[in-house]
Amino acid sequence: MAAPTDPAWVEARLVAARPRAVAALLRYFRDLDLAEEAYQEACLRALRTWPEKGPPRDADGWLIMVGRNAALDQVRRRAKTTELPHEAEISDRRDVEPDMAERLDAADYRDDILRLLFICCHPDLPATQQIALALRIVCGLTVRQIARAFLVGDRAMEQRITRAKASIARARVPFESPGPAERAERLAAVTAMIYLVFNEGYTDADPAGDRAAFCAEAIRLARLLLRMFPAEAELMGLLALMLLQHSRQRARFDADGLPVLLDDQDRTLWNRAAIGEALALLDKALRHRRPGRYQIQAAIAASHARAARPQDTDWAGIERLYAALESHAPSPVVRLNRAVAVSKLYGAKRALDMVAPLAEALDGYFYFHGVRGALLDQLGRPAEARDAFGRAVALAGTPAEAAHIRQHLDRLAGEAGDSPKKI
Repeated sequence: MAAPTDPAWVEARLVAARPRAVAALLRYFRDLDLAEEAYQEACLRALRTWPEKGPPRDADGWLIMVGRNAALDQVRRRAKTTELPHEAEISDRRDVEPDMAERLDAADYRDDILRLLFICCHPDLPATQQIALALRIVCGLTVRQIARAFLVGDRAMEQRITRAKASIARARVPFESPGPAERAERLAAVTAMIYLVFNEGYTDADPAGDRAAFCAEAIRLARLLLRMFPAEAELMGLLALMLLQHSRQRARFDADGLPVLLDDQDRTLWNRAAIGEALALLDKALRHRRPGRYQIQAAIAASHARAARPQDTDWAGIERLYAALESHAPSPVVRLNRAVAVSKLYGAKRALDMVAPLAEALDGYFYFHGVRGALLDQLGRPAEARDAFGRAVALAGTPAEAAHIRQHLDRLAGEAGDSPKKI
């Protein structure tokens, strides 16, 4: 374990403190840019002094105080270049700095962090801006890291984050602590944002890649929320779902970076400690008897995790869970996933009949054409399977996805005696 004066330990501590510190600074100064700049200044001070003198006993509090002082200095510098208001507007005013210090000492960090997360996923922002802003403000990733993850230029991502901050400023989001009804509404938005962050990293074949790091960030944020709201069953379900999915990371891609289907994965590579934690969380969530979509999805992932071999998978139970999910949160994607379970139980023909009505809704969805191609292939309809796989390649979101589908196309072309097509 790294010592508290080790630069690696200091850096990890700064990352962990970021949500609490930035959230507190945001509450005091009501300005995302100022809060972020203040925290960066506090981090620079920590990097200069902690390796030599060691960290303070309350590292988070130290960072907040140093950041607050840095922001106050900046506010004073701005005030010197700003024209004073009319005398009538400033007379009989008490000093506001002691009041700000008092708010700092009495800060409710629980609501601060929730507010910060909620601000990042404000409903006025597109999903891509929500994720980018959360990764920048809450997780502390650099603009360059986020830009590489979204496959855009640094300048384009900087502009995207700037627009998101401007939208937040225009929206004038209130800073009071949320009540029970508001809290439930905010948590739904925040959990959706966290899962979007997780999925941004889940498809990365490189475990050390920028996108793959998003999985760990999302899990960290979910743990943070669960500590604040330990009785929220859907938060337990979300964390369990992400732990179960992430537990398979080492087995999901082969040495060439190609995806490995669930049935073909080496299950000895699955992270059993993460699976055990997830199963305990799921069991605790289900005891609350308040089922939600994350809990049901986690239960589906748990069914796969409990199977020692692919042939041990409880497909009947999984199909019933997808039926429950479809009833709870109906969508074409849920129906598509249920069709896969149906194919395992009743064959490709019945599954294909389920998939057919989804063509219009999911025509731009990579997995729809991949599933349809696999079902047609199983039914001995190679020409139609090739067309479906060709459409899937065109819609692939990553090179690994495209390469995986090309393998099917090459195999079908070989079986037909043709030379492989270049897609």
